Amino acid sequence: MVTTRQNSRARGELAPQMAHLDDEADYALDIGPLDTSFKHILTQGRLHGALAHRLGVDILRGVHPCGETLPNEIESSSTLDISRSAYREAIRILAAKGMVESRPKTGTRVTERARWNLLDPDVLRWMFEAEPSEAFILGLFELRLITEPAAAALAAQRRSDAHLVAMDEALKIMAAETLATEAGRQADLDFHDALMRATGNEALASLSSSIGAAVAWSTRYKQRVKALERDPVPDHRAVYEAIARGDTSDAHWCMESLVRLALRDTQRSMSLK
Repeated sequence: MVTTRQNSRARGELAPQMAHLDDEADYALDIGPLDTSFKHILTQGRLHGALAHRLGVDILRGVHPCGETLPNEIESSSTLDISRSAYREAIRILAAKGMVESRPKTGTRVTERARWNLLDPDVLRWMFEAEPSEAFILGLFELRLITEPAAAALAAQRRSDAHLVAMDEALKIMAAETLATEAGRQADLDFHDALMRATGNEALASLSSSIGAAVAWSTRYKQRVKALERDPVPDHRAVYEAIARGDTSDAHWCMESLVRLALRDTQRSMSLK
């Protein structure tokens, strides 16, 4: 379990300016501007999904800045060697995430950033591929600090035996596989998802996919240069044990410590880049 001294040090690390980031993360997909063909990414999913992914990353990278009108449907279909229906569906996907809007006669325009659904799991994934700003990463950790400690306290009051079993199983996999593996990272997501569901609060539980995406991509991000030096499983185990005891205060404190230590790990990884 984390100590009071560790928690005190971690609390002081949220405020300072985060380490400078270079233009591109080492792990990020170097997909560049729009290609002239999407045939090579069909294996990633249906064509319209692959096109939405590519356009989304380009928008986040600034290839298509806010206010820019995208090429029209006919031009894009010809240039990209795709069907008009696939292009329309890709635009619908981006519009649903608030990133573009289409109007008669004026075409499809990239919207202002304030309208983007930054907590959409796809947008979060694209954000980390495009290289997130230090302010954005800090914002994600601030969101986690607002929601997850409170969720842990509620879970300590309302959890069922099934929730405890789910969290315990996830912890066992995390310990065996580590967060360096896909299985370990998935178990980490399962732990946080079970905790959010254990709150018995539908509004909080609805944030599970967004919180999970933030956890998943920040975990990958901080390991892009080197493996984690600190094992985070004991921090998760401390949260679980507090919830199992029904200790709301300790559950809140342990989860806050977990998130702040994760922030510290991320800041350290930035200084290595």
